Amino acid sequence: MRHIILVEDDLRLAKLVTNFLQQNSFTVTVLHDGEQAVKTILAQQPDLVILDIMLPGLDGFSICREVRANYHNPILFLTAKDSPIDHVMGLEIGADDYIIKPIDPHVLLARINVALRRNKSEVSQPNKILEFGKLAINKSTRKSYLNNELVELTSHEFELLWLLAENAGEPMKRDDIHKRMIGREYDGLDRTVDVRVSRLRKKLHDNCKTPFRIITVWGKGYMLCPDAWND
Repeated sequence: MRHIILVEDDLRLAKLVTNFLQQNSFTVTVLHDGEQAVKTILAQQPDLVILDIMLPGLDGFSICREVRANYHNPILFLTAKDSPIDHVMGLEIGADDYIIKPIDPHVLLARINVALRRNKSEVSQPNKILEFGKLAINKSTRKSYLNNELVELTSHEFELLWLLAENAGEPMKRDDIHKRMIGREYDGLDRTVDVRVSRLRKKLHDNCKTPFRIITVWGKGYMLCPDAWND
């Protein structure tokens, strides 16, 4: 049975979500305190984590930041904070999805299953290495190097880099990237792809104002330039 850690201080909601997920063949560990969550997530390495934002001890954003380097499975925020700033922040620190309360349990289950399927697909990808000048991307180790130095990427940033690198020299539409990475159609409002492209540019020493390594092709999407990695 797949294991989910639910970090939620609303006892009634936590019980409702737990009962529903257990009825759908998940094992659920419920935590109500942020401080306890970091240790438990890293120790148990569940298949997926659901985080509330407003928690006693340590908020959900802080938990995500602390575990992300050593926890590579999906993290979903389930929160009442319907703020674009919070949504962007959650994605920037490595969350897979940002879900606003209240949500129908069946919709939550669907979002969980999409995240799990996507994660399983990524893990099962064959070994590959792509190189562009001084940029090297190793699919098997999920590591990338620029000028022989390791580039610290979140799991999602690596996925985006690999996707763009596989299609180097060809613009990829935001809609297509969104569907591949998020698992659902682009709604015209979600900024997940844009946020991850921005973070990726910074980590790869691209010029964020006038990018030349990962460029925006007007009307077509984003493109990794294969000849921009020699300096």
